Amino acid sequence: MWRTGLAVLVFGITGPLICSASAGQTAPAIPSSSTASNVQSSPAKPASDSRLTNEGKLDIVRDVDGEYAKVVQPLPSVKPGFRLSPGKAVDQQALESALIRSAPAANPGDTVQITNIKFGSKEIQVEINGGSNPHESWRQRIHIQASGPFPTSQVVKDQPPGLAKLGSTLIVDFGRPVPNLTPAELKHYLAPFLNFAGERSAAMNWVQTLDPKFQKAIQAHTAIAGMDRDMVIAALGRADHKVREFTPDGTETEDWIYGRPPGTTIFVTFIGESVVKVRSFP
Repeated sequence: MWRTGLAVLVFGITGPLICSASAGQTAPAIPSSSTASNVQSSPAKPASDSRLTNEGKLDIVRDVDGEYAKVVQPLPSVKPGFRLSPGKAVDQQALESALIRSAPAANPGDTVQITNIKFGSKEIQVEINGGSNPHESWRQRIHIQASGPFPTSQVVKDQPPGLAKLGSTLIVDFGRPVPNLTPAELKHYLAPFLNFAGERSAAMNWVQTLDPKFQKAIQAHTAIAGMDRDMVIAALGRADHKVREFTPDGTETEDWIYGRPPGTTIFVTFIGESVVKVRSFP
């Protein structure tokens, strides 16, 4: 147990975000294998043999979750998701079969958003527009994230024009323990379906509206006093754990905890919606 207190609330960083997709789109004609192959990116380079660390997961969530992309070839909405093998071309026969069995979640040229990332022992699941296994309205989640990939209590009603309305899940299957990869490498593995180039980051749009001192802290991946919860998520990602307790004078505090001993561990303490203290160990 990290600390003692009257109440303890713990959330894991890799816990699934709940989202859903609307239905009702009509499946367009399936492109031929030769057409699809023209938009296929070159095979990804072999990944490192080292396993993905908690810090690596944080970097991926912080830099990829919430990002927008243009669709390169039709995204299947098949459940539980469509599998990609890093370093190998997309199985066009499997893709055509998936598109026949389920309506395309999005077609070439559509704008989509990464709405959740889940880490398995041998794979990374990337949910797009709520994923292919939704549980509640994905539109609400996208609306919340339209001003940044940082959930808030107020729903933003605007969303980018052309945003597709069905969900899809791409499963990057390594066939072995997930290697330690960078956000850029994950985007490279998704390139057969998603083009992130030229799409303005939702996070960047939001960050540029903040006070300069908070902009600098977020760019440096540092939490500072005065930040709100959204700013901390922008700077550090989602916390590994959260602990609530009361001080002797009855004030309720909440610690967001990043990392685990013996590695660097950061405690970000909130009172209400604002950061009042940041501590790092060792």
